Amino acid sequence: MVYNETHKFVAVVNKDLEVGKALNAIAHSCAGLVSIASNDLKEKMSFIDFTDKDGSIHKNISGLSLIVLRGKNNEIKKLRKNFIENNILFTDFIETMTGDTFKEQLDKTAETSEEDMKYFCIVGFGEKNIIDPLTKKFSLWH
Repeated sequence: MVYNETHKFVAVVNKDLEVGKALNAIAHSCAGLVSIASNDLKEKMSFIDFTDKDGSIHKNISGLSLIVLRGKNNEIKKLRKNFIENNILFTDFIETMTGDTFKEQLDKTAETSEEDMKYFCIVGFGEKNIIDPLTKKFSLWH
């Protein structure tokens, strides 16, 4: 595997979320992102095994950084549209995906318009030269 310097991961979290909800949203979005990536993009994600001094293997962690930023709901909505327009692979996590059963979550989502969606986060992967200009106005999440 060759280290990839042209692509990156980025997550933008709704700045109004509490830490537990934010971490849950990021985890779900990252898992979904990798699951929909083509084999070519998975190669660019630079997954590698790390071996410690004792020989234990810590499997399949990306050698790339994952930058976590924060933004307002409307900024995340706009970034989502920009990702679509620029063919950036992404997943997002919205408020209707929480609580109850997955069936009830699906129903709540189907009953909510795009305009009324509350975004918890969006996670994208793509070329740095495309992602960086789209995310430069966001600040680091803390």
